Amino acid sequence: MTDLPFHTPLTPQQQKSVGLDATWAFAIADKVRFAELDPLNHVNNVAYLTWFESARVAYFQHIGLSQYKDSAREPRIVIRRGIVDWLQEMRAEEVYVIASKTIAYRNTSFSMAQEIWSGGTLRATFECVIVLLTPDGSARMPIPNEIREGFHQIDGVPRVSETS
Repeated sequence: MTDLPFHTPLTPQQQKSVGLDATWAFAIADKVRFAELDPLNHVNNVAYLTWFESARVAYFQHIGLSQYKDSAREPRIVIRRGIVDWLQEMRAEEVYVIASKTIAYRNTSFSMAQEIWSGGTLRATFECVIVLLTPDGSARMPIPNEIREGFHQIDGVPRVSETS
């Protein structure tokens, strides 16, 4: 892989340089750490979930959904359901890219897709449904209009009826 900035949104050119089959509006790079290995010397399955989570947090900050600084004012972001496909093992010190995007939304929830790529090969995918709750967690919270607009403009999500 080429020199990539870690934990920083990658340009379409940087994404292409590491072999992603399509560019995403949001992708970040990182490197496998020793602590993420299992006794067989490959990445433990739970590490992928941590990587997906870290990329989602960065994505939410990028689109303005939450900065994770004011829990009394920002929505609670809860994964309702998630599906992981582990496609190929990873090993120590591999550089990888996690691409993240929203693929659909409703009134108080949205669906995301995430992929992990390394060495030009898709290694794992994650699809999840995320629900927004009010800051105190007492009720569902509608997705703010500016976030919906970001889903359309940043991720290319088709528009849906505001009542769905």
